[in-house]
Parts: sequence; structure tokens; C-alpha cells
Amino acid sequence: METKELNGKKVMTEKPVILIVDDEEGIRAQFSWALSQDYEVVQAHDQESALAAVRERSPSLVALDVSLTPGSAHGKEGMHLLKEILSFDPHTKVVMITANDEKDIMLEAIRRGAFDYYVKPINLEEIKVMFSRALYLQKLENENRKLNDALLEKKSFREMIAGSPKMQEVFSMIRRVAPTDATVLITGESGTGKELVARALHYSSMRKDKPFVVINCGAIPENLLESELFGHEKGSFTDAYSQKLGKFELAHTGTIFLDEIGELSPQLQVKLLRFLQEQVIERVGGNKPINVDVRIVAATNSDLKQGMTEGAFREDLFYRLSVVTLNLPPLRERGEDKLLLANFYLQKLARESNKMIKGFSKEAAKTIDSYSWPGNVRELENKIKRAVILCSSALVNSQDLGLEADFEDRPLDLKNARIKLEIKYMKESLSRHKGNISRAAREIGISRVSFYDLMKKYSSDFKE
Repeated sequence: METKELNGKKVMTEKPVILIVDDEEGIRAQFSWALSQDYEVVQAHDQESALAAVRERSPSLVALDVSLTPGSAHGKEGMHLLKEILSFDPHTKVVMITANDEKDIMLEAIRRGAFDYYVKPINLEEIKVMFSRALYLQKLENENRKLNDALLEKKSFREMIAGSPKMQEVFSMIRRVAPTDATVLITGESGTGKELVARALHYSSMRKDKPFVVINCGAIPENLLESELFGHEKGSFTDAYSQKLGKFELAHTGTIFLDEIGELSPQLQVKLLRFLQEQVIERVGGNKPINVDVRIVAATNSDLKQGMTEGAFREDLFYRLSVVTLNLPPLRERGEDKLLLANFYLQKLARESNKMIKGFSKEAAKTIDSYSWPGNVRELENKIKRAVILCSSALVNSQDLGLEADFEDRPLDLKNARIKLEIKYMKESLSRHKGNISRAAREIGISRVSFYDLMKKYSSDFKE
């Protein structure tokens, strides 16, 4: 008795199912006679009947004739059917059967996910050994997959995945802090997952069924940010044609996540401080205090203590915001998490893209582990997306990831030279101003919003 899992459902079979796909009836009969004692043998003579058998019987192994239609282009039908079979179930073992020793075609089939190939004439004892080996390997892979799924479940918390000690400490802090109404400040480089932590705090709290509202304080022009946060009354300024509720009122009884809190102007810092002290706000153009019940979670990738020293960030506001501080380590300091996350994103994105990708080559895995990931988890996810799009074999290679391609490797035409210079000046200015985007933008003569947009555009080149 064998248990198979298909689309989340367990299917019981007396024997492993093997599908023989060949247009020659004699070959199919030969296989059926030789294998029927140990396997349940299903036969198909063309693409249509083969795909029907795959859908209905979900075979563990398919013996597939490379060329199903006599006189047609060799390998075309078999390659197409190989793709269809593995699209239905990437874990099916497919052995390609050929009458010609055309190694280029067979190696291409293996590159596309076939387990192995066999050249006719059929030696039944030899091919039995090959089938047995394929099914044994499949059994080991299934067991390994179950162990990995169980391990991943243990290392998952509210959409976040981590096994490193530093991140497990973060998870522990979230579990302890979430049930309270304490204000939390999340610090860490760009791309480390600060919004995910904020969501975890909200959805692990008593407010989980109430609104969770996000606003990025660094992405909205200063003259509009106050209205976005606190709302405005009709006629309070040009184009204020009606009353508008701000993010604080929209988040009433829930949680508001203030990302890039270090970009708040001094005026808005005062209004936020008043809310933290009195739990009231006033809309722009209004003079009526409005009571709002909101938990604040804030985040920053800049050094707020340095901002306090320079007078750019209020000390009293900092201490109100940082009742609890959670610092997220950069991906380069998270050890095993790099490959853990890479495999998670690869499985997820390959499944969504309906691509038959089983994993990373040894070189690709080594590249992922040794790369510094300046853009952190966000950069990792984007590189895996690229790899899934570009990968044309069963394993992702280093070229698919494109981690070697930085500005130093690009031809320095006028456009790339200008981009490289822009990024150089922006990074140097950010460094001088300890990550403060507003001051860095003023120094190089562009708006804060433009600076922020450029950082997003070239995120992989920034270590914010």
C-alpha cells in the first residue's frame, strides 16, 4: 500500500503507478508484462491519452517515448509532453525513451526536468533497475519535503520566516509586546521587513479585527502629509472641497503604522507628540479636539538619536515612540535565513508562475549564501522573482539570479555613467547626514520625494 499526496489530498494505491507512453503497441505490452507484478501499469499511445492518464491516475513514474508520431521532428512531441507532465506535478519522475542515441536531445530533456533517459532496444532488467532507482529517489524526496515543510512551519511567524537566533529573539519580543498597547519603534535597514513586524504586532493583538493603517512619512510631500495624517475640514486650503478623515481617524480602535518616522517635520512632530500625550487630534483647518483610540507602531531606517543630537528630531517624541524598540538585523547577519528565505520564495513564485523549478544549483546556493544583500529581504525576493522568470531548467543557476551584475560591470555609456554618479552622490550625502533623507536631499539640490523615489528605483544599490 502506497500513500501519495496530490493537490493537498492523500491518495491510496496498492502499487506505485507507472505510465508507459509509446505509439508502438508491442513496446507498451512488453513493459506491461514485465512490470505488472510490482507496479500498476497504465498505457497511453499519444499526447492526449497520456495527459488524460496523468490527470486521472497521477503516476509516480512516466516512461515517455521521445517521438510519439512517426515521421515528425524527433523530440518535439516528447519535449512538449514532458513539460505538460511536470506542470501537472513537478515531482513526477520521467524517464525518456529513445530509439536513437541523440545525447543532445536527451541532455536537454534532463535539463528540463526529466529524471533520466534510456536508448532502445529495451533491456528489461536494466530499465527495471532505473525505474526502481527513480521511485526510491522520489520516496526520499517526498520524505525530505515533509521534513522541510514541518521545519518551515516551526520557523514561520505571521508571514515572516526565520531560523536565525537574532530573528527568533525578534519573534519572541513580538509575542510578548503584541497583547499590550505599548507604542513600538521598529528600527533596521531598508528591506528588512519592518512593515511585516508591524503587521505581526497588530494581528497578534486584541486589535486584530480592527483597522491596520499604513502611511509612509517619507513618500508624501510635507505640505500634504499633515492632511493625510490628521485629515482636513472643508475649505481649509485650496482644493479642500470637502471634509477628509485622516489616517488616525481611519485607524480608530486599530493600529497605525508610521513608516520612516524620522522624516516628520518639526510641526508634525509636535502634533504627534500631543496625540501621544492626550489621545486627541485636530484636523487641518479645524479647532475641535477629536478623541482617537489608536495604537502607534513607528519605523525608521535612520539614526533618530543622531537626529536628536542635531535638533532634527524631538527627544520627548523619541522616548514616547520607543517604549519598546525592536531592531531588525540585516539579512547579511541572519546566517541560515538567506537560503531558507530563498527556497521559500522560489517554491512560492515557481508555483505561482507554473514553472518546473526544483531548486538552486550548488553554485547558485553558494552565491546566495555569500552575497551581502544590501537591499536585504526585499532585494532577495526581487532576485528570486527574476530567477524564476529567466530560469529555463530544473535548477536556478547563478546567471539567473544576476547578482554579479552591478554598475561596475555595466558598459559605461552616458546614461549609466550619469546614474552611477547620481547614486554615488546620494549615498555619500546619506552617509554624511546619518540616513536623514530630508537633509541629504537638500544638500544635493532635489526634493525629498524625488530623493526617495530614486532610492526605491535603485534599491539594490543602496544600503540605507
